Amino acid sequence: MPLRFDQRVAIVTGAGGGLGRGYALDLARRGAKLVVNDVGAGRDGTGASDAAERVVAEIAALGGEAIASGASVTDAAAMAAMVAEAIDRFGRVDILINNAGVLRDRSFAKMTPEDFAFVLDVHLTGSANATRAVWEAMRTQGYGRILMTASSSGLYGNFGQANYGAAKLGIVGLAKTLHLEGAKYGIRVNTIAPTAGTRMTQDIFPEQAFAAFTPDSVAPAAVYLVSDDAPSGAIVGAGAGVFQAAYVTLTPGVRLTGDELSAEGVAAHWAAITDRSGEIVPGSGAEQAMSILKQLQ
Repeated sequence: MPLRFDQRVAIVTGAGGGLGRGYALDLARRGAKLVVNDVGAGRDGTGASDAAERVVAEIAALGGEAIASGASVTDAAAMAAMVAEAIDRFGRVDILINNAGVLRDRSFAKMTPEDFAFVLDVHLTGSANATRAVWEAMRTQGYGRILMTASSSGLYGNFGQANYGAAKLGIVGLAKTLHLEGAKYGIRVNTIAPTAGTRMTQDIFPEQAFAAFTPDSVAPAAVYLVSDDAPSGAIVGAGAGVFQAAYVTLTPGVRLTGDELSAEGVAAHWAAITDRSGEIVPGSGAEQAMSILKQLQ
C-alpha cells in the first residue's frame, strides 16, 4: 500500500533546497499540505533569499497546497507564529521535520566561540524551538510525528566539525527524551542521520560520490519516519539508497570492590569492561542505573 498523507499537515524547516526540499516535495506528492520554512541563507547562515517561495511554487505546480515561511528557527517567537499561521490556514499540524542547518567548519583550535555557538543555536536550539512550537498542538490532538536531523559527525565524530558534531549528538539526546515524553500523547519522535550531496557538502564530496548521494535517495527514510505507522525512538542512517539503524549500546560492565575499586582496578579490568558480549540498547537513561543495580544484587 502506498504511504499517503492526505489531510496531514507538515512543516519542514530548511526546505528551500537539498534534503528539505526533497522531503517537502515527496510529502506533497503523497497528499500532505506543507509549510515550507527556509530563511534562504547561505551554507554559513548568512544572507537570505526566496528559496521557500520557489519550493511552494513547485508544490503548487504538482497540484499541492503549501505556504512559505521565512522565519528563523533560532527565533522561538517566530516559530510559534509560524505554527499559529499553519493551524489558522490548515486547521492542525501533524508533522515536523527539523532539517534546518548551517556549517562553519574549522579545526577546534581555529574555531571561534561565535562560530561554535551559532552552529549549536541553529541546529540544536533551533530544533527545540520548532518542536516546542508544535508540541502542545500535537499533545492536544493526540497525534504527532517529529523527525530530528542528526549526523554521523555527531554519532561518531568528524575532523573540523566540533560545533556541528556537538549540536548533532545533542539532537539525538533531545529526540530520545521527547520520544519518551510524547509516547502517551501519540507523538512519535525519530532521528535521521543523512548523507547527501547538497550545497552543504558540495565541496566536501568527491564528484562521483556527490552524484550518488542524492536527496531523493534519502527521502524515503524521512517520509517513512513521519508516517502513521512510523516507529519511535529510532536513529536511521540514510544515503545513496542505503538505510541503516544506529544504536547507543551499553556493555554489561564489571563491578569492582575493595582494593580493585580504584583507577588501577579500572585499568586492570579494561578489556572486560569494554567487552561487547551481551551488550544492550537501553530504552531510557534509567535503564543504565537499573543495569548497575542488577550487578549489586
